[in-house]
Amino acid sequence: MSARFAHTLPWGTEITDDGARFRLWAPAQDTVSLVAETGATVPMTKSAEGWFEAHTDAIPIGGGYHFALQDGMCVPDAAARAQMSDVHGFSRLVDPKAYEWQTPDWQGRPWQEAVIYELHTGTFSQEGTFDGIARDLDRLVDTGVTAIELLPVAQFGGNRGWGYDGVLLYTPHAAYGGPEGLKRLVDACHERGLMVLMDVVYNHFGPDGNYLSHYAPNFFDPQRNTPWGAAIAFDRPQVREFFVHNALYWLQEFRCDGLRFDAVDHIKDTAEEEVLAEIAREIRTRIPDRHIHLSIEDDENSIRLFQFDETGAPRLYDAEWNDDWHHAVHVILTGEKTGYYKDHIDDPVGRSRGRWPKATTTRARIRHSAGKMRGEPSAHLPPTVFINYVQNHDQTGNRAHGDRLVSLAPAEAVDAALTLLLLAPHIPMLFMGDEYGETKPFLFFTDFQGDLAKAVVKGRRADFGSHESYANAAAGKEIPNPNALETFERSVLAPADTPRLDLVKRLLAARKAHVIPHMTSIGGHAGTVAARQGPAFTVSWDLDDGGTLALTANLSDAPVTLPSTPVANRFSRPLLA
Repeated sequence: MSARFAHTLPWGTEITDDGARFRLWAPAQDTVSLVAETGATVPMTKSAEGWFEAHTDAIPIGGGYHFALQDGMCVPDAAARAQMSDVHGFSRLVDPKAYEWQTPDWQGRPWQEAVIYELHTGTFSQEGTFDGIARDLDRLVDTGVTAIELLPVAQFGGNRGWGYDGVLLYTPHAAYGGPEGLKRLVDACHERGLMVLMDVVYNHFGPDGNYLSHYAPNFFDPQRNTPWGAAIAFDRPQVREFFVHNALYWLQEFRCDGLRFDAVDHIKDTAEEEVLAEIAREIRTRIPDRHIHLSIEDDENSIRLFQFDETGAPRLYDAEWNDDWHHAVHVILTGEKTGYYKDHIDDPVGRSRGRWPKATTTRARIRHSAGKMRGEPSAHLPPTVFINYVQNHDQTGNRAHGDRLVSLAPAEAVDAALTLLLLAPHIPMLFMGDEYGETKPFLFFTDFQGDLAKAVVKGRRADFGSHESYANAAAGKEIPNPNALETFERSVLAPADTPRLDLVKRLLAARKAHVIPHMTSIGGHAGTVAARQGPAFTVSWDLDDGGTLALTANLSDAPVTLPSTPVANRFSRPLLA
């Protein structure tokens, strides 16, 4: 197998024998020129579909370039593989085959083996780079992690941010190490048997550095908006092509093992085949020889994207983030009843156990605090469709002070939640630091300038204006300034060897030995609440071979005697003493 990989892009650049091809969709322009960092200018040819194209050797590999519009405005390549510096500057011409992979035969791992570790590149290490992550991979492997999930790395405005305001969606951020650094990281992960999942944002573009509207205004849908900006017009073939190939790009050129699609409930189109289905279908068709895992975040709890063949293999998507399980467990552990936790204060123990077996439709038909019903029955789906967690970047970072669960609940309660998370036959996800009990906050941080920076600070304070702790302006000033360097620095991890780390290692060892081998034997309608007494319960899953996997928990600090059941009597020793 070749040790060099590249994905052919319809947008952007392709290296040729006599230079490179540059391509931009700019239907609102009459003329576009390619401009080299040296000042050389190359006219581009326009086609009937609004594409501009140039073949030239005026830009050397590693050299900078941008596009000059008819009014003189210069813009970066929307599909640039790299930037020379920030999102407003020159793009960098990259030869994708320059990197020689050390793990070209890597085929990935089955989904049931996934123990996901969500991390943010900028705060995971002191360096804040892809290389900084690579230097700490052995620790994660020793813990029992089998996959890392990177918060979005596509280049956004400034050098500090969560990544959900990306504007150059083909460009690994220069501050993290660019495309070369990301390839080194993926290679290092594969050498250790770790999968790499990439978080991608296809529902909007960020506010700083998005020039698409200047030359392709119909890239966006004027009839619709998202909470974060203009909605994208996925009905247009050039737009769909941009995103279909972006997904393939991360998987083929960077050898990533899967993608997590952010907030898909804000990805809308009227095509016969919705864009999310087309993306997944293209991926399954074009990459049949590797384990590729696709997951979604969907606030509507819909199930249309989960279809499986007779072998149990996904035709489209593998799994979705299960916010409802998190919310119910959080209410149990902390007693919080505000915000979206209001939807879960009615019998949170019952709600949480109901979300493990998927034996009922309680999760699917939950009533929003806004008053509307959402979701569809999901009991027929296997447990591996649901990714559970006790916290993630959203649930932590969207608190005013970035509080982690360890500062909100007793240590014993957090240990109990981690035990449930890691021993249930769903896909578990740890947020960076969970494994040892990180106490530093994960705050909301940005790196904007001028009026945009002021608007972000004002908006952040307004977000918490109704919270009882921030009812007046003076208290509101205590909310960390997202643009302050200190806010970012306070969020950088400080790994430690703790008793919780030993617990997580033992839990994941038990999961590997006793849970994972049975996960492919658990189908839909397999879960049952075998017994319940107040906050204690036994949940069981029937296996295809006639066996049973059971989990018993007591979510209170007092002893509870559960009713005797055939399932309980069948087991003589726990997986974890």
